[in-house]
Order: sequence, then C-alpha cells, then structure tokens
Amino acid sequence: MTLDDLRVFVAVCRTGSLSAVARDLSCTQPAVSQHIKRLERELGLSLLERHPRGVVPTPAGLLLQNAAAGGLGDIDHALRRLSDLVQGEGGSVRITTGATTVRHFMSDAIVAFRRRHPEVSLEFETAHSSRSCFDALIAGGLDLAWITLGAPVKGIEQRPVIELPWVLAVHCDDPLAAKPLVTTADLAGIRLIGLPESTTSRARLDAWFTERGISPASDTSVADWDTALLLAELGLGHAIVPDLPGWRGPGHPDLHLIPIPELPTLWTGWAVRRWDALSPLAKAFAETVSHNCPGARVPQQLPGEIVSRRL
Repeated sequence: MTLDDLRVFVAVCRTGSLSAVARDLSCTQPAVSQHIKRLERELGLSLLERHPRGVVPTPAGLLLQNAAAGGLGDIDHALRRLSDLVQGEGGSVRITTGATTVRHFMSDAIVAFRRRHPEVSLEFETAHSSRSCFDALIAGGLDLAWITLGAPVKGIEQRPVIELPWVLAVHCDDPLAAKPLVTTADLAGIRLIGLPESTTSRARLDAWFTERGISPASDTSVADWDTALLLAELGLGHAIVPDLPGWRGPGHPDLHLIPIPELPTLWTGWAVRRWDALSPLAKAFAETVSHNCPGARVPQQLPGEIVSRRL
C-alpha cells in the first residue's frame, strides 16, 4: 500500500469515476484500476461498487476513505508549506470557489494583495457547490474555499465574512417593481427562475418555501446567480437571489431588486481545514479579502449551524 494508492482511491471516491481521475492524473483508466486493486488485494476487501453511472465506496471503502482523506490532506498541506519555506517570499495561495465569486467579492482584494505580494501566485479552482469546496479542501492541495456557509462539516472550519439579504430581481416594468418589499403572499403566485442545483443557497431557499407551504413554479434553472439576475433583468422571469455587491447602480438600469425581509439572510465567507495551520500567505490573502469585501463585517451573533467550528 502506497500513498499514491490511497490518493487515487480517495480521488475515485470523491468523483465517483475512474475515468475522471485518469483524466486528472493524465494516465489511463487501467492504471487507476491497478491502484484500487492493489489496495483491495492487500486488505482482502472490496472497496468499490460498480454502477452504470460510476462507482461508490462499499462500507469498507467508506471507512478507508474517511480515514485516509484527512491524513492525506494533512500530508499534502504540510508538503506545500515546506515548499513555501524553500521559496522564501514566493509561493502560492490556492483557492476554490464558485465561478462568479472573484468578481463579486474579491476583485479589490486581489489588486491589493498583488501590490503587497507581487511574487506570490494566486491559483483559483472553480467549484459548483459548497460541498465540492469541502471535498477539495479535505483532499488537500488547497488553502482556502469561499463558500455559502451552512451546517458544520467534519474536518472543516467556517468563518463568516459578509451577510447577504435576499431580494426578488425583476424587470423595472414588472408590476412588482413598485413594491417596497416582497412578502410570502407575493411569492405564492409567481414563476421563478431556479437557482443552481446542489448549492447551499438553493437548499436554504427550498427549505424556506417548504416551511411556508409554497411550491413556486419554475420557468428555468440556471448555473449561477448572475445568470438568474440577467434573465430577470431581461424581463424573462423573476429570480430570488442574494443581494450581491455590485448589482445595484447604473450598470443595471432595467433591474429592480426588492427586499424579502421574511427570508433569513445568507452568510458567505471562508472555509479551511484549520485556521492555525494556514500559511502566512494564505492568512494574508483571507484577511485582505475580508477587509476589502463590500459590506463585510464581523458578525455579533450567528445561527448555531454556521458558527465556525471544526468537529
């Protein structure tokens, strides 16, 4: 059993696909299979179940995945820290986040950080949900994840940075545009543009609708918040979205954003494996974003499910 065997196995469990891991590693699928078979021979147990759409870990495989993922992540993180020490003032900071996060939350911070640390490489990896960000952090090799905060996750610390109220995005000529705020009753009879599947924001919104017995019809589903906003601005539907920095102002003359005070706010911010294990450069970047993010503030009190903790 080698570290490479375990790394490949954890990657296969995370992606559910031998071929996807083979592409990521620039090798063949049989080569990936050999790593798995070597582990299975040594342990005398089947670790993966094959299904038409991919693979999933067996109970034994899940036990090994949970044990290996954290340890491998710690090793990879330590190796990156050692590499940074060798490079001195250089090095890199690796961040995983959604496709539109940099534009909305980090543009000013990146400029400020570059001016102070011109020799440091910033590397961004796109993720499609907070869950995929957590998986990438646990797997190692990444320093930070910018996420929509949610329930505690084992092995992850979450730190809130900015609170986002919800708004209903409509075209300026829409009848609802004249309202000072939107109520539950207003939402019961309209069709909505669906937020991205498998995201924390979508789950929060769906849970809120369920609690109030509302089943809004959906005209379409989009890949990100920006697309939902654009469709609403074009008059092609209504979108419930977080009130992100930069959406108000002359850049969106046909857009009207109406507050939804009944809907609990979202918090976005940082997720890491361990704050005290971050490199000085990663800490500096996280702090730069927090200080430069429009509307950022230190929360006085948060719902229990998003208090920063590491289980």
